[in-house]
Amino acid sequence: MGRKAEPFTVIVDSREQKPYRFERMAVAALPTGDYSIQGLEAEVAIERKSREDAYASLGSGRARFERELVRLSRLKYAAIVVESTLPGFLEPPPFTKMNPKAAVNSLIAWSVKYRVCVFFAGDRIHAQALTRRLLEKYWKYRTEKADAHR
Repeated sequence: MGRKAEPFTVIVDSREQKPYRFERMAVAALPTGDYSIQGLEAEVAIERKSREDAYASLGSGRARFERELVRLSRLKYAAIVVESTLPGFLEPPPFTKMNPKAAVNSLIAWSVKYRVCVFFAGDRIHAQALTRRLLEKYWKYRTEKADAHR
């Protein structure tokens, strides 16, 4: 038995370089994050990071990434999904001089400061599944809440 189709359309940011694929999806410029739900772009966003991209964002792209976190913090729900395990993340990519413990500590500190959840999904396949599930749960709870107020 296969999974059900999403009851919503996933919006993939037009700047996303290696986009995930979803059954119902559209490409558009998102104000923040890489993935959202059509019509709810101002409420929910998921930021995807490969291990290499995360290190670059925490190093040379630090100021830009922190501005992204500020924007994400203004949403009702936001998360960063990292395509790595935590132990795998502690193995820095060859290009970086950043201490891996400092990289993890930055992600932890910023997740608390900006209220943006950080998930280490293991790999790209699991990160895509987690991104889909996070959006699905946001949709479900938002819909249930709206139905309760009718």
